[in-house]
Amino acid sequence: MERLKLTEIFMSLQGESQTVGLPTVFIRLTGCPLRCQYCDTEYAFKGGEWHNLDAIVKQTIGYGVQHVTVTGGEPLAQKPCRNLMAALCNEGLSVSLETCGAMSIADIDERVTVVMDLKTPGSAEVSKNDYDNIALLKPNDEVKFVICSREDYDWAKSIIVEHHLAKVCQLLFSPSQGQVDATALAEWIIEDRLPVRFQLQLHKILWGDQPGK
Repeated sequence: MERLKLTEIFMSLQGESQTVGLPTVFIRLTGCPLRCQYCDTEYAFKGGEWHNLDAIVKQTIGYGVQHVTVTGGEPLAQKPCRNLMAALCNEGLSVSLETCGAMSIADIDERVTVVMDLKTPGSAEVSKNDYDNIALLKPNDEVKFVICSREDYDWAKSIIVEHHLAKVCQLLFSPSQGQVDATALAEWIIEDRLPVRFQLQLHKILWGDQPGK
């Protein structure tokens, strides 16, 4: 029977993306090949416990909410993740995937909303971006940029133009906490009339960096 190594499963409010504020079950898989300098889930790099896919699905359904986010770490680093997401969709759940953009999103169930984080230079992992993923994005998917500086902002603008991302899917800009002023980022977006959604991490505003929230 297929298994996945998980750090935690919990229910909270979605802190980002188009379902922000909605009660959501988070399935956090263990392990990540990247080491972004601003990562707030380093505790998911190692450890974790093995769970059968059927048990994960059963526990997720037990929370009694519609929305599920598969996150990490980097979920796609574990191959059975794709089968887990398909099984969750088969239960009628609304499933989203948070992925780093460094691993292929090919062969993901079309019912899954992909939230792909394209790494900026300020992340220290920009070289890991797999731009071939852009051609695989669907209109209901999302591309996220975590902005660490004005240089990151200008870089993200150039990527949006180069890859015509505004015509591909929804775009999200998030300020890296403690590295770029949120108000400044909002003003840059307004000044440039950039077709992106500005977002703050709601869960951090409410609970800080507390695991399981």
